[in-house]
Amino acid sequence: MPYPAGHREEIRKKIITSARKLFNRRGFENVSLNEIMAEAGLTRGGFYSYFESKSDLYAEALACFFTDPDWKDGWEGIEIDRSGGDLGAQIVRAYLSRQHFEDVDKSCPMVALPSDVARSGDVVKRTFETVFKTMVEILERSSKNASNPSDGHRTAQAIAALCVGGMVVARSVNDRALADELRDASMAIALELGGWDKAELAKSEKAGQSTRKSRG
Repeated sequence: MPYPAGHREEIRKKIITSARKLFNRRGFENVSLNEIMAEAGLTRGGFYSYFESKSDLYAEALACFFTDPDWKDGWEGIEIDRSGGDLGAQIVRAYLSRQHFEDVDKSCPMVALPSDVARSGDVVKRTFETVFKTMVEILERSSKNASNPSDGHRTAQAIAALCVGGMVVARSVNDRALADELRDASMAIALELGGWDKAELAKSEKAGQSTRKSRG
């Protein structure tokens, strides 16, 4: 009996979702194909019908909401309206949010996997670069602070690096209060660099204060 239309693509997405979660948790080297397929509810035998290698799958798993409009691994309570005029500010707030910080399984791969990418081959590095460049392009289009195209591009690069680097450092410290301070500081500076209005700065600062108060 033939499979229904869309079955192959559905299985492929299951494998990618499984891989992204496991890679985010444990890194590329520490996850086997058997584990990836088992997490997806499949057997290893079918893997090579969908991907040429583990590295090929890794490159697919590096996708993020910047490059994949159908990306479903969002963070609870965080919505991204890609048609919104304040898309840059939305990205900064989402990227440096408490929800993203806590949801390791659904992290953007640029936060969870940079050290693995640095040790990987050209295919994976090119994919990582594509995700980062796409983030920069979106931020550049949304920026309100650039006086000329060259300044706008450099500013967008700095904002993207601040978002990714800020979350990497926050995830790397044991002191949760310090991690929150790092996220809040990175968010405030990133919003300011992008020229997003004071209301956005106040919103992010208020959200950070509420989060800290709720934890006591």
